[in-house]
Amino acid sequence: MATPEPNSPAALSEAILAEAGVQRDEIIRRAQQESGLILATAMAEADKIRREQMESARAEAARRSELMLATIPVEAGRLRSARIEAILEDIREEARRQLLARNFNGHETVVALAAEAIRRMPGTDFVLKISAADHAAFGDKLAEATEQRAGRLPLNLTIAADSTVTDAGVVVESADGFQIWDNRLLSRLERLWPELRRQIALQTSLVGKIEPVGGGE
Repeated sequence: MATPEPNSPAALSEAILAEAGVQRDEIIRRAQQESGLILATAMAEADKIRREQMESARAEAARRSELMLATIPVEAGRLRSARIEAILEDIREEARRQLLARNFNGHETVVALAAEAIRRMPGTDFVLKISAADHAAFGDKLAEATEQRAGRLPLNLTIAADSTVTDAGVVVESADGFQIWDNRLLSRLERLWPELRRQIALQTSLVGKIEPVGGGE
């Protein structure tokens, strides 16, 4: 192959092509370097984002776990309280059932309840209201026995059958109507139940302490 003459068009063309090839190779090399750098940067950024997302996910999981763990004692306490109340309510209903069954001496019970009320009420004239069944069974014996049990003489006691008194016990009313003492057994249970449930819960170790609500006899 003939060598082109210096400064000839052919020589100049070859020089231009050679320079273009060098520039092309340099451009390709730089592009490869830049693309590699860009790819490495992108991969590093993606890894950073992935780590941040994992940390965020772990933190969120830990937060939710803590919230769930925090609710366990609350829920356990709620379930325990509900169970205790259910047990106490069963006891209350059993007490009501026993009182309604009247497996006790009706005469002695009414005498004791009437005397207790009278000892706490001023005056001497009272009406003892009892159920029609009790009035028929022992109404004629009630006044004398109550006077003796109350220990307050003289007393003027009237025994009356009252349709509103259907359970065991007695409603004591002063003759002037200004004083009334409902000493029926179910009424006493309702009045005494707040303190009774506290004592039952304490003595059976259902709870450490229950504050009394209401009370009185």
